[in-house]
Amino acid sequence: MWSFDRRIVLRMGLVAVVGGLTAGCFQPMYGDSKVVPTAGLDDRLGAVDVLPITPPKGTRLARVGVEVRNDLIFNLTGGGRPQTSAFELKTQLSSNQQQVIVDINSGRPDIQEYTVIAAFTLVDVGTGKTVIIDTTFARVSYNIPGEQQRFAGERGLRDAENRAAQVIADNIRSRLASFFVAGT
Repeated sequence: MWSFDRRIVLRMGLVAVVGGLTAGCFQPMYGDSKVVPTAGLDDRLGAVDVLPITPPKGTRLARVGVEVRNDLIFNLTGGGRPQTSAFELKTQLSSNQQQVIVDINSGRPDIQEYTVIAAFTLVDVGTGKTVIIDTTFARVSYNIPGEQQRFAGERGLRDAENRAAQVIADNIRSRLASFFVAGT
């Protein structure tokens, strides 16, 4: 019985030693640089100026572009304009819809998929050099209720567009955070 307890104590001691050795490897990304000197990602993300997204006017994508830009500004700066613009973010959007499930009796789509593709470029304002060229996408689905509820179908599409805009903004923020931490 005593040997069983000794093995548990040895294992727990080994876990504590390995945990102590790896504790210094942790580097917070989203902290206050005054508290943790290696943090300060928020300051670097806040220096990104999100340029207006200009899809064709009067299209559904124009509204999605405004949503993406607003979500990006909030994600990067907390809602305000950057104090110093060290970088400019240029974004181009495209979208498509696809029928996923079709009712075999009526031939009408029941579920559709809405996809937004964003190509973005981060430019260093000081040098004019492009530091990131990347793309991301968001694919969301939405229901289309029956023929008699066309407004509910429109609202479902609008909600899908809003969800896709939020996913695009989150993906771009994560990519920018990766760049500012790792430099690649």
